[in-house]
Amino acid sequence: MTKSTEFYTKRAAELSFRNDCWIDGRFVPAVSGQRFDTLNPATAAVLTRVARGDAEDVDRAVVSGRAAFASGVWAGMTPAERKAVLLRWAQLLRDNLEELALLDTLDVGKPISDTLTIDVPGAAAILQWHAEAIDKLYDEIAPTGGRDLAMVRRVPLGVVGVVVPWNFPLDLAIWKIVPALAVGNSVVLKPAEQSPLSALRLAELASEAGLPDGVLNVVPGFGHEAGQALGLHPDVDCLAFTGSTEIGKLFQGYAGDSNMKPVWLETGGKSPCLVFPDADLDAAAEKAAWGIFFNQGQVCSANSRLLVHESIAQDMIERVKAKAEALVPGDPLDPSTRLGPMASAEHAERVVGFIAAGRESGRLVTGGGQLSRGASKAYIQPTIFADVPHDALIAREEIFGPVLVVQTFRDEAEAVTLANDTPYGLAASIWTQDLTRALSISDMLNVGTVSINTVDALSPMTPFGGMKQSGFGRDLSLHSFDKYSALKTVWIKY
Repeated sequence: MTKSTEFYTKRAAELSFRNDCWIDGRFVPAVSGQRFDTLNPATAAVLTRVARGDAEDVDRAVVSGRAAFASGVWAGMTPAERKAVLLRWAQLLRDNLEELALLDTLDVGKPISDTLTIDVPGAAAILQWHAEAIDKLYDEIAPTGGRDLAMVRRVPLGVVGVVVPWNFPLDLAIWKIVPALAVGNSVVLKPAEQSPLSALRLAELASEAGLPDGVLNVVPGFGHEAGQALGLHPDVDCLAFTGSTEIGKLFQGYAGDSNMKPVWLETGGKSPCLVFPDADLDAAAEKAAWGIFFNQGQVCSANSRLLVHESIAQDMIERVKAKAEALVPGDPLDPSTRLGPMASAEHAERVVGFIAAGRESGRLVTGGGQLSRGASKAYIQPTIFADVPHDALIAREEIFGPVLVVQTFRDEAEAVTLANDTPYGLAASIWTQDLTRALSISDMLNVGTVSINTVDALSPMTPFGGMKQSGFGRDLSLHSFDKYSALKTVWIKY
């Protein structure tokens, strides 16, 4: 039975927010004593004041993580023992479904219908999948021959730094910290300053599940303070980041300026959705709208460019327009809401700037408005532009909002050229009934994931990541463990 807006509003008012750093198995204020406001973008109200971690707090967290790693309290466990803890943690996520869903809904405006059915269940499933996998990874014996035994062992790195964005606060934290923990590392997590609340509760639940003190530490704070400190710290052995390409490049620089730690990046995207005349246009329109408007367009792999064969362009535009106009931004605590506010007022203003640029370079098909609800001005109408030149700002830059750019092509060669003419390479979709065409074009697209007759296909079983300036390294699947482990050869002569 679906619960009401009134139920979730009352439940939200009863929440107790964790708002300190989580270091060495307990909540502690920042060394400086400073705090910052975390706001509800749906109302512009202050939810709580959170510890403003900086370099001193990051150092405390790294020292705690290093001590835990060196002690072997976690790294020294068998994979099966670590699995048991991680599985208990996954169950605790499910047991605390409503609380975790409400934390992300309040922090960044995600519709409660999504956080309850997608974000939290997805995070628990991914946690469980990686937990189940860790005692099924085998080391190797090299075929050296003679009286030699060369063992190739997978070993943890030590202390892993993780910096995640605000668009999927709980999910993306899980994507990175769980494979790192599963192979035996300690982790220091820096959540986005816009969305620290679920990460802090997540750490507390990990402790409840049996994760030893110091193995997971969480330092909320600002990117230029806590994030930079984590990137520059000489005792962090590896860093994983999801966010903008601009900030990803900074982390590469931090690694070069410190200890040459490997930096794994999942950064920007401007993903194309290619639609050919033989496609199921009803299904293509449904998924094209979902691919750009889900999560208010705040998805790194959002299909923000709709590339349509010129013979069906107007038909396709009308179909997607109808889907867009059926989406009305509303209260994220209302279970019927499918489109909430942007994650912050500042980000909403950024998206409004792109829409203004779009009005100058293309034809506005629908939307384009900034809406207010009470004191909040963070709501943006689903927006579609057509007749957009390929060199226009809205066709080139990642907007990270509910803004779709429609362009046309004449043949397969032009479709591929348009799709690849971007600095990004995260994802793409192809819509056609011709399997040969679909597979041939998929070979020519320089992206990490190609979805055929669907959009943004994703599973814990398949790797996710980009090419070009969308980053490198892969989250999810067995390949995710590669980022957080090293191969050590042990050679015995006998």
